Amino acid sequence: MSFLRLIPGPKEGSFIFGNLREVLLMKGNPSVEHEQWLQHCGPTLSLKGFFGMRLLMTIDTKALTHILFNAYDYPKPPITRTLPTEVIGQGIIIAEGNEHRRQRKVMSPAFSHSHILQFHDIFLEKATQLRQIWTSECVKSSGKAQIDTVSYLSRLTLDIMALTGFNFKTDSLNAENTPNKVHRAICELRTAKEIQTMRIFSAICPILRWIPNEGRARIQATHETLAHDLGRQLLAEAKTGDTNESSVNDLFSLLARANGSPDVPIDQRMSEADVLSQIPALLLAGHETRHVEIVDYSQHTKKLREELLATSTDTPTVDEMNALPYLDWVIRETLRVNPPVPPLARVAGKDNVIPLRQPFKSDTRGRLHDSIPIMKGELIIISIMSLWGDDAAEFRPERWEKIPETVDTIPGAWSNTLSFLGGPRSCIGYRFSIAQMKVILFVLIREFESELAVPCEEIISKSTVVQWPTLKSDPAHGPQMPIFVTVHHKEE
Repeated sequence: MSFLRLIPGPKEGSFIFGNLREVLLMKGNPSVEHEQWLQHCGPTLSLKGFFGMRLLMTIDTKALTHILFNAYDYPKPPITRTLPTEVIGQGIIIAEGNEHRRQRKVMSPAFSHSHILQFHDIFLEKATQLRQIWTSECVKSSGKAQIDTVSYLSRLTLDIMALTGFNFKTDSLNAENTPNKVHRAICELRTAKEIQTMRIFSAICPILRWIPNEGRARIQATHETLAHDLGRQLLAEAKTGDTNESSVNDLFSLLARANGSPDVPIDQRMSEADVLSQIPALLLAGHETRHVEIVDYSQHTKKLREELLATSTDTPTVDEMNALPYLDWVIRETLRVNPPVPPLARVAGKDNVIPLRQPFKSDTRGRLHDSIPIMKGELIIISIMSLWGDDAAEFRPERWEKIPETVDTIPGAWSNTLSFLGGPRSCIGYRFSIAQMKVILFVLIREFESELAVPCEEIISKSTVVQWPTLKSDPAHGPQMPIFVTVHHKEE
């Protein structure tokens, strides 16, 4: 019998889905639901899954440290791997165990701090281009323009990722251009409503994965475009060019050089298929991870703008950007409140024992337990946002001035959050993401004031591969967040 049956948990849901509607289908606001469960049951609780299957949910930091730093004993479950594998292949995001360890060792030099610094000017150039586009829209709209931030920021980050990742111009910000095949492929993924539905029902009945359907065919065609059409073109260029040419510093070229380095044993190098599989993974992760929050948070945005305007230049250096504390707090808070994948799922790869910082009392025996025996195949859910307690849903950058002791032990790769996870499976590109977000916020918040163009309750989260904002009244349109922007009039 599973030990998880002894752990307290919330009221059971339906017989088929159990509590998974709140975890996987993202009904309502999952962080609120999770917070209610955790307040009632404590930091470790038992949930019901499909057909009564037991799951473990925990935010106990000792348990999280054990799970994340023994990551290869707790891989992603099939339910979260099957369809992303069809989209991005067996790249570093999907790979597990020794295969993941091998890929990460080869790829890590390309994502070092020193290499990411070299992309700063590209971040500034593309963010400035977007600023000019929005300014033109404001002029055409008598000073106040309605903007879909998802559309514009997706095109911005796609342009950035193509240039920095592959030295490849998509130029998708230019409205006069017909979207190229890479842009169209990425948009196809973002609007593929079938991804979430297929993921759920394929988990219930695995045979459904093999039944042809239009949504799956589109996803497979998208992967063909990204991994094979674009991938083989880039790989051919890398082979015919001088891969030792140090002036070529896009991520793909750095990866090619690192993979061919004499320091990497031949049996540890990535195959051509491995290298090709990184292309859709990098494009999707680098461009889709999270839209930048620029909607006006009243006093927070005003305070941030004051700090940014106090900088004497429109094109700050990396050091000047890093000397802006409130910008740093806003970035941290944005990623804390809006993690790309709020509920993190893992599965026990073998029978194991998970230690706890805070013991729990079992319902049936009334005994205190400071560890949890877990059986191979049992699912573990981590509610990332709920780690921050009662005010976790509140956007408050000032909390980063002095973080509470209760979150000081969160085992994250960056800044006491799990937005980029932690341990050997932490996000390899987190430095890139942070640097990019800082530049985009600097350029746009400094120049524009903004407000939602729809009531706040209209904005809901929908999940494809990651979370995206959608309008409750227009879900068929796909991801969108309409705002009004006006040019901020600077005081002389």
